[in-house]
Amino acid sequence: MCGIAGIFQLGEQGQPDPQILSVMNDRQQHRGPDAGDYFFDPGVGLAHRRLSIIDLEGSPQPMLSACERACVVFNGEIYNFRELHKELSTKGYQFKTHGDTETILNAWLEWGEDCVHHLRGMFAFAIWDRQQQCLFMARDRLGIKPMYYSLLSNGELAFGSELKVLKQHPLFDNRLRETTLEDYFTFGYIPEPHTVYEHSYKLSPGHCMLVRRGMTALPEPRQYWDIPTDWQTPLSESEVQEQLIDRLKEAVDIRMVADVPLGAFLSGGVDSSGVVALMSQLQSDPVNTCAIGFDVKAFNETEFAQMVADRYQTNHRVETVSQNDFDLIDKLADLYDEPYADSSAIPTYRVCELARKHVTVALSGDGGDELFAGYRRYKMHLHEERVRNLLPLGLRRPLFKPLGSLYPKLDWAPKFLRAKTTFQSMAMDTVQGYHNSMSILRADERAKLFSADFRQRLNGYSSLAVFERYADKVKHLDPMKIAQYLDMKTYLVGDILTKVDRASMAHSLEVRVPILDHKFVEWAFKTPSNHNLHDGIGKYSFKKALEPHLPEDVLYRKKMGFAVPLADWFRGPLKSRLYDNLLSTQMLDAGYFDEKQIRKLISDHVNGLRDNSAPLWTMMMFESFLRQQSGAA
Repeated sequence: MCGIAGIFQLGEQGQPDPQILSVMNDRQQHRGPDAGDYFFDPGVGLAHRRLSIIDLEGSPQPMLSACERACVVFNGEIYNFRELHKELSTKGYQFKTHGDTETILNAWLEWGEDCVHHLRGMFAFAIWDRQQQCLFMARDRLGIKPMYYSLLSNGELAFGSELKVLKQHPLFDNRLRETTLEDYFTFGYIPEPHTVYEHSYKLSPGHCMLVRRGMTALPEPRQYWDIPTDWQTPLSESEVQEQLIDRLKEAVDIRMVADVPLGAFLSGGVDSSGVVALMSQLQSDPVNTCAIGFDVKAFNETEFAQMVADRYQTNHRVETVSQNDFDLIDKLADLYDEPYADSSAIPTYRVCELARKHVTVALSGDGGDELFAGYRRYKMHLHEERVRNLLPLGLRRPLFKPLGSLYPKLDWAPKFLRAKTTFQSMAMDTVQGYHNSMSILRADERAKLFSADFRQRLNGYSSLAVFERYADKVKHLDPMKIAQYLDMKTYLVGDILTKVDRASMAHSLEVRVPILDHKFVEWAFKTPSNHNLHDGIGKYSFKKALEPHLPEDVLYRKKMGFAVPLADWFRGPLKSRLYDNLLSTQMLDAGYFDEKQIRKLISDHVNGLRDNSAPLWTMMMFESFLRQQSGAA
């Protein structure tokens, strides 16, 4: 795992400033503490920080091809590199190393832009081709590894593994893209392909971009892969049960190749437990596992992790984190570079910190909830959809829209009385309803929070556009598959994978994600929805397949999640900080918010009238970002 950076001049072939590129690269040293080097050609500068995983002494980067035509900087792992090495060797290509980086170079020389179709793994890379005078950039299919880029005012394209790399360039434009604040206060992250900055972007998952010398503007990135949604026949229940374990085991197996210590996260949930079970069957030595516990039982899953560790006799390490572990709050703004509001970033940071004490590579169970419908919200989404099917929109809207407006938000009441969001969603179509249910702050709540001036500047823009960007492709699928697809295009990459990448790389730890192997995803997404959500049980097909491998208490207990006690923090040790930060001069002078509404959100929460912990945390993280942006953090 590594960090990459570069500067490419679209026009005149001057020399990118080596000092600027050096500063950019040094800013991501945490991603690759083992080595760092540079490559310069007329109009091009490439930089790399290396975390050695495979071919420890060889495979330096930036790497030139044997014929010296092309040079690559690469972050990630190509799991089928040995097969590609053999194939390309028979075609006459030379290899000087034994790692996966050189495989990408020769794949480019043989197949050009189509090289991405031959790569199986997680990756973000850039290739400079001297002969064609072009720069080719690509990102893996699911977005496990990041790639940021920006076209600067002097015609230079700057790119890197983290946004903080680009921000080191003196010509970086730090003006905010204001529409992304509407997105952020909906989702809690900035969805692809945008960043919080007006002229900076994320290369979207499954996309590549070819930039040629002489261009005056950047081309639109090209999508080379997407989750298949046009299968003719779905998988049968017997096919899922007969094939799932073998297919997942193969995805796990190819991710266990490393020349450094390797282990796994073991949270006690189904996904990580399943990965550990299969790892234990693939190696003779005990698997290294680690778990984070909390000193509050409601948030502690370590007893379930211990069941799996005992069953497979793993080398298990556990550390207990205090329920008041909020020292990381200010660090998160620096870690994620832009507003990011998933509070589970705190325990994720801690578990990566623990894992790095013992291993350099860890396998995780991320992706299982999206792929096999494990989130509780899918069940609610289907309940709402049944009502939509009974009543046409023309009847639902006049019936439920007034109810959604008038019904109070009863966070303190029993669940069956908390119907405000449901009533609102009932007055909407499938995609709009799911968007409403997913929102940290719903549209009416965002309208109250934002100042009148900022609402006017948004000019009618709604974060619903993020979902609508993807919805057309899946409108022929059933409602749950639509929700899963939307999550995999937005929440999975923008929240989950971003969280894990930054938290792990902050500790120079490589995390591999077997459930998101693209071949496994292509197969598993064909599982019928009624096999994934069956009799109210989410991930049913996945759990049934894992029954011979895991304890029933692990498989079928109530889903816990990886949470921190935000509500208690904001009524206790963080109460004064809540007032100080959210009502600071910097926050109020930004011009985005209505001060009265901020005060009401705080007051209602502190006084126990409502649980506003999620929106309050979202605002606190935005305030931290503003302080960092101004240099005051």
